[in-house]
Amino acid sequence: MQQLVKGTQSIFYGWIIVGLTGMVMTTAYGAQFSFGVFLPHIEADTSWDRELLSRAFAIYIFMYAFLSLISGPLTDRYGPRPVVMTGGILLGLGYWLLGRADSDWELFVILGAVSAAGMSAAFVPCNATVVRWFVRYRGRAIGFTTMGSSLGNLAGPPLAALMIAAIGWRASLEWIGLGVGVIIVLAAIFMVRDPAQMGLSPDGDCSDTGPEGTTVEQNWSLAQARRTSAFWVITVIFFFTWLVVFLPAVHIAAYAMDMGIDPLSAAWILSSIGLGGIIGRPLVGSISDRVGRLPVLAFVIATQVLVFALLPATSSWHLLCLEAFLFGFGYGGTTTIFPALIGDYYGRHSAGAIVGFIFSIAGSSAALGPWLAAYLLGQVGSYDPSFWFGAAVNVVALVLILGLRQPQAVLEPALTQAN
Repeated sequence: MQQLVKGTQSIFYGWIIVGLTGMVMTTAYGAQFSFGVFLPHIEADTSWDRELLSRAFAIYIFMYAFLSLISGPLTDRYGPRPVVMTGGILLGLGYWLLGRADSDWELFVILGAVSAAGMSAAFVPCNATVVRWFVRYRGRAIGFTTMGSSLGNLAGPPLAALMIAAIGWRASLEWIGLGVGVIIVLAAIFMVRDPAQMGLSPDGDCSDTGPEGTTVEQNWSLAQARRTSAFWVITVIFFFTWLVVFLPAVHIAAYAMDMGIDPLSAAWILSSIGLGGIIGRPLVGSISDRVGRLPVLAFVIATQVLVFALLPATSSWHLLCLEAFLFGFGYGGTTTIFPALIGDYYGRHSAGAIVGFIFSIAGSSAALGPWLAAYLLGQVGSYDPSFWFGAAVNVVALVLILGLRQPQAVLEPALTQAN
């Protein structure tokens, strides 16, 4: 592989890594974001109501974020290949088993253990690997990697809707599980942890500074990073903005169908979230390479505030699609900035461990949003309180950005050397 890359100087292997990690993200998140399409069909065919299904999905989100505590450090130590490959097998198995589940305990075990363990090997290992391969173009590279989840968001829901109409929800889940496992395993085979393993440098011809003059080769350990205030401010910012990040993904299709919009049109609203991310992620990443991460992060979080504030007054399919598009742009931008910001502030040496630790806390908060929306719907018969809550917590995140400062410290020589 190394000889092939060196002999083909027209392309830096880091961009191949971006393509492979993007493929993993497309596959994993395409399946995940289809859950909202499956939800009313499962509810109609089983004894599981929307609140129970949302609770199971919330546990799944919490567990796959929490398990990033494991997948992140494993990626630093062993590289993404074995971690992502194992995750692909488990994730595919989880969806296949979900199509055969009949009891409540099976639903919770499959989603909360098998599928969650598999999904934990997607976001953190993929983005931590891209952080290692890029410095000057880190935002752009992560933007294209995370764009994969938006591609999945665009294609997954309507594909799931068509499959359900043709073969039913159970058979659809089985086939999705098989496809997820095969695609992720094939992509993982060609992944490499960092450019040094192939005799290369980050970006192909790396400069030693990143956006805003950050000296990215001053590498921090997780223990050192945890002793800085910036680490915890970042954690709290993303805790609040991700608290409601899956609320639209899980409930906006059901919200539309409750208004009388047909299931396929409702699925296209979900796909609008993906379209917004497809445009937003690489654009936001590239712009942040030039103007800095924090101004761009503030802009995309403000976009989410606007969307949540508008949703309670929206009743037409066209406006729902527009708002879903804007939400995808904002949500996609925040998830692009997150690993790039960690790489800028704390370097490449422990990117998996640091990204994984913060994601295990902040990402776990996303479990509450879908469950809270279902609970409030059952109590008051409306999604409006959930949407206002979504606007409020994003305002908190926006304010916290004002207090975020780059950490400054003198580090041990062993960690200040480049990888």
